[in-house]
Amino acid sequence: MDMKNVLNLRILLALMLSLTMIGCKRSSSSNESRATGWNINDKKGGFQYNNNYKGQEAGPGLVFVEGGTFTMGKVQDDPMHDWNNSPSQQHVQSFYMDETEVTNKMYLEYLDWIKRVYPPDDPNFRLIYEGALPDTLVWRNRLGYSEMMTENYLRHPGYGEYPVVGVTWIQAVEFANWRTDRVNELNLEEAGYIKRDARLSEDITADSNFNTDTYINAPTETYGGNSDILEGGRRKPQTNAAGEPMNVYATRETGIISPKYRLPSEAEWEYAALGLSELRNYNAIRGRKKYPWSGQYTRSGKRKTKGDQLANFKQGKGDYGGIAGWSDDGADITNAVMSYEPNDFGLYDMAGNVAEWVADVYRPIVDDEFSDFNYYRGNVYTKNAINEDGTVKVVTTADIVYDTLSNGKIVARNLPGEILQVPIDENETYQRTNFDKSDNRNFRDGDKRSSRQYGNSFGEDEIDGVSETTKMYNSPQNKIEVDSSGNLIKQYDKSNDRTSLINDNVRVYKGGSWKDRAYWIDPAQRRYFPQDMATDYIGFRCAMSRVGSKSEAKNKSRN
Repeated sequence: MDMKNVLNLRILLALMLSLTMIGCKRSSSSNESRATGWNINDKKGGFQYNNNYKGQEAGPGLVFVEGGTFTMGKVQDDPMHDWNNSPSQQHVQSFYMDETEVTNKMYLEYLDWIKRVYPPDDPNFRLIYEGALPDTLVWRNRLGYSEMMTENYLRHPGYGEYPVVGVTWIQAVEFANWRTDRVNELNLEEAGYIKRDARLSEDITADSNFNTDTYINAPTETYGGNSDILEGGRRKPQTNAAGEPMNVYATRETGIISPKYRLPSEAEWEYAALGLSELRNYNAIRGRKKYPWSGQYTRSGKRKTKGDQLANFKQGKGDYGGIAGWSDDGADITNAVMSYEPNDFGLYDMAGNVAEWVADVYRPIVDDEFSDFNYYRGNVYTKNAINEDGTVKVVTTADIVYDTLSNGKIVARNLPGEILQVPIDENETYQRTNFDKSDNRNFRDGDKRSSRQYGNSFGEDEIDGVSETTKMYNSPQNKIEVDSSGNLIKQYDKSNDRTSLINDNVRVYKGGSWKDRAYWIDPAQRRYFPQDMATDYIGFRCAMSRVGSKSEAKNKSRN
């Protein structure tokens, strides 16, 4: 190529570059909108947004679990022949999970808060505190002495770092909700949006406490509308050109308000337990990931710890820990959290110690044909209740509604300070293709349409004199009612035609426990239990969704 052609090429490239810069003007500042050219976060008013967000930080007690694909339900042994675990390829988004199971000390902090805000000596709140108490009687055995655990396990400091048991699935969900509010309350306080130490004030009562959803949707109603707490935290109140207060309340756009603590889904729990951060699917399929650690065995192969058990589980009939003075796993019942090595994600006790509640409603089949992304069965969609004046309905003491559970216990359905929730209706479902009703727990497996008898004149049951089409899962219909005097009337279903214990109120629990054989500590194993009942071997841990990038490393590199 001669010099003249080279010169012409350079001129052409320079012209193209100049035209590109003219046609696509880049913002000169991070505060200049690429959509309109307006200034974001202008002190005179307008759109406010956190342009300096550095990425989500792990909340208290949580560790990061980077999402990915894995084979869910691949058990290596199946002596029970339950036929409830067909392997399926699933993808899980990145999330956070508790490093350990929720401990007795953590749960006692929750009970202490409830006792202070909803004093059990007040007749209006007695049932709230009682409904949150774990069932300590789960330790009792007709032919075994266990009164020491019944009296001491929950509250004695000797068991403070042991996993809490005797909690129902419902109680675990309520704990997660409470934890969300307490973490966000502290976040807002540290950011200057709430008066310092307001959470410890004597002004915090049943009708004037903090709730995350209320703060987001109706911030002036939080703390019962106590402006001293809500506006007393800002060190330098901002005002616009007209002298009106600006940014008095934090919004989601600030990035200060954390996503909710919740129970992990079954897919999330199993993925996290496998700890596939390094081995991934190839080695798991080859059998190197039968448990949360590498290898096929429950004993350590490392030189320093060779022969030690890697989890707390039942060794054999009449053997819950080993020989005195030379214990196999160092425990006879539960053990303190962090007593064994974590898996590759940094999670402790994902095998053994206690089994754990997960969020899902149980079905024998994981319906991967319908969803293979963030699989979860149990969605019940609700919306905020709206007053006649268009404001959200905040629950007060007079609005508390109590539910009587199948076992006769009474729990509060809602608490003062929360926004009242109602089922979604046609306003949200009309012309939608992704959902068409509020309660989706039995979708494609358990509703009338999924029954073999749907549309037939056969297969009818008579319940209390009323004939209805048989559902796929024909579970007992025990009934419990409260009469006008407040007495419980318990009616057992004595029908001989029941074929299953599965219904929309049984939940999955995962992992083996201190009283389970090694078979159950395979992360893919799954069992179920009624959501309103508790045992001495099921505990729980919380999870939190991740917002933004899939990887923490990618997020840091952008910043």
